[in-house]
Amino acid sequence: MKLILTTPTDQEIVITRVFHAPRELVFECYTKPELLRRWLFGPNGWAFEVCEIDLRVGGKYRYVWTGPENASLGIGGVFKTIMSPEKIVNTQLFDDDWTGGEATVTLSLSEQHGQTTVVTSILHSGKEARDLALQSGMEHGMEMGFERLETLLNTL
Repeated sequence: MKLILTTPTDQEIVITRVFHAPRELVFECYTKPELLRRWLFGPNGWAFEVCEIDLRVGGKYRYVWTGPENASLGIGGVFKTIMSPEKIVNTQLFDDDWTGGEATVTLSLSEQHGQTTVVTSILHSGKEARDLALQSGMEHGMEMGFERLETLLNTL
């Protein structure tokens, strides 16, 4: 199944994707650096250079990808809620803040009949920030990652 992207409010983007794997395993793939590095990387020519996760309320995460022509994309934030394996809420801020401020990301996982539905809600600082994120083509990059995640899940 391909991802479904909706915009329920002027500030929010919601991405939904179903994976054919148990929720606990999907949660691990989102929270363990050694697994995250295997699927959350950019297009060809990009490398996932930094993947740091302190998975606790108040803990921080930091990701940095590098690409062609010395391109770099860094992002980080703080974990606000962790309910393993069903929910994570964290802040999100890009190093080069092209989206107009900190966002709040809620990752929700629910399982039914061995399939896990992952819903990612990104609450931006405003409509302009949300629209900039939408214009970035984020859903194409996310779907590439989700396809790699589906393949990874099938091997674990």
